[in-house]
Amino acid sequence: MRLRHIEIFHAIYTTGSITNAAKILHVSQPSVSKVLSHAELQLGFNLFERVKGRLIPTDEAEMLFDEVDKIYQQMRSIKNTAENIKKSEFGSISIGITPALGFDAIPAVIAEHQQDYPNITFDIQTLHNNNVMQALLEHKCDLAILFSPNALPGTHSIPIAESELVIVYPKESMPHCPDKLTLSEVCDHKFIDISDSGPLADMLWTRVMEEDIKFNSSIKVQTYFIAARLVAHGLGVCVVDKYTAEGNLSDNVAIASFDPPLIFNVSALHLENRSLPKIIDEFIPYLNRNLSDT
Repeated sequence: MRLRHIEIFHAIYTTGSITNAAKILHVSQPSVSKVLSHAELQLGFNLFERVKGRLIPTDEAEMLFDEVDKIYQQMRSIKNTAENIKKSEFGSISIGITPALGFDAIPAVIAEHQQDYPNITFDIQTLHNNNVMQALLEHKCDLAILFSPNALPGTHSIPIAESELVIVYPKESMPHCPDKLTLSEVCDHKFIDISDSGPLADMLWTRVMEEDIKFNSSIKVQTYFIAARLVAHGLGVCVVDKYTAEGNLSDNVAIASFDPPLIFNVSALHLENRSLPKIIDEFIPYLNRNLSDT
């Protein structure tokens, strides 16, 4: 079977008629009928039988379809790749980001970048620190933008910005709305615990142990933004990164820095043996500018 035969056969098999096949392929019905007849002639058996106005696959067609479908999916993949290359005529940037950066920070970066480079395309996915190496090695992203990433063999780290852990609290619990708090000032409030063994959690619990603080915690979550939303419902206070806090603000919630502050770095990782394209080098300053403003 030729590729055109496969395309026509697949369309008729999946839509049930020559009319529908012609519509999805954007060709005429006579053209579809002609290609089908040629395919059947070349194969030496019929692919369909006409029953009450519908084309029903023959037993031979049923046996053939699984193999045809594999080839068809490969053809579609080639087509999609070609279209992506066309759309990415002026370049494409693939980034993996820690989820917290998805609220406002990275959208702001891309919005500014698109004003200057409207023909650059983006592929954005969320990443957790323990999935970074695999994503880079499999070329799922060019850059992985993370909070305080551990040094990974074979990667190069680019400093992007600094941010901080903050305390998110309901305004009604502290009507004077302080902009700085110590752990001892919040330990008597209900605390929303975040089950996380990442670098930010390590930073927080190091401070907790140094100051010998005991929290009153009845709610434990695994995601920072859920903790912030629980605070908005007056269920306690939580400690999250500033990006998450500012991305989930509401009228009844306030943010306070730690006293003294808990600072962490934001870095972009890429593979050492894979040089970054020029378009990504030009993208880095947009990250520096916008993430530092947060």
